[in-house]
Amino acid sequence: MTLERGRSPTSLVRRRALHGELRYVVAAFGYFTRVPIPAAFGFDPRDLAGASRYFPLVGACVGGVAALVYLIALRVFPPTVAVLLSMAATLLATGALHEDGLADCCDGLGGGAAREDALRIMRDPRLGAFGAIGLVMGLALKWQTLAALPAASAACAMVASHAASRALAVSFLATHDYAREDGKAKAVAQRMSPGALAVAFVLGLPWLFLLDWRAGVFGLAAALALRFALARYFARRLGGYTGDCLGLAQQLFELTFYLFALAWTSF
Repeated sequence: MTLERGRSPTSLVRRRALHGELRYVVAAFGYFTRVPIPAAFGFDPRDLAGASRYFPLVGACVGGVAALVYLIALRVFPPTVAVLLSMAATLLATGALHEDGLADCCDGLGGGAAREDALRIMRDPRLGAFGAIGLVMGLALKWQTLAALPAASAACAMVASHAASRALAVSFLATHDYAREDGKAKAVAQRMSPGALAVAFVLGLPWLFLLDWRAGVFGLAAALALRFALARYFARRLGGYTGDCLGLAQQLFELTFYLFALAWTSF
């Protein structure tokens, strides 16, 4: 194999590494959002194994869309309507991927006594009572919490919470095994290396300290405690995690950050 003219072996290695990381970023947006990926990028499902580290970057962008829609809508509508419009924008951007996981997980864990029953129910596309209750409660709490925040706090909380919640959600890939033999999330659900997890944390967690570092510290501490509890629960009930579990975790972490942001402003 001949080297490209004027390029050293080291520069070629770096260029290929950068190209590989770019493919991971594209794969992350292609899988976790409804953003159309141009054919020129050559989306390859095999890139999904390395894409999870950029999940928080996707979250920051989704949160940015939510904040932008909210701030624009706030010029015309009251906060309750502006927040609903921002939530609708994120649902369109992600295809309600994580909310679907929340509902499926509530149905499976709430209605399945045994591990096999829970996994089977999670795969059922029909929405049950537990899923409907969990979905309505989660969306209603996010709506009311964000509507009660001052405008600047709400906008910052949207960006920070979307990014940080995804960083904590993908951390399960570094500590737990996928609970199914196969599944739609199997391509993503590969064991994450410490280096990849560090990238996810760097991309996702610093956003929490945008508005007030003290609120960020307390919110992160609460989310980490919740993460520990969920990890033990998933391991005991399912022997690991599923894609729906990651969706549930992301939604719960996001809501936790919103609630702590509101609680902090109330002091």
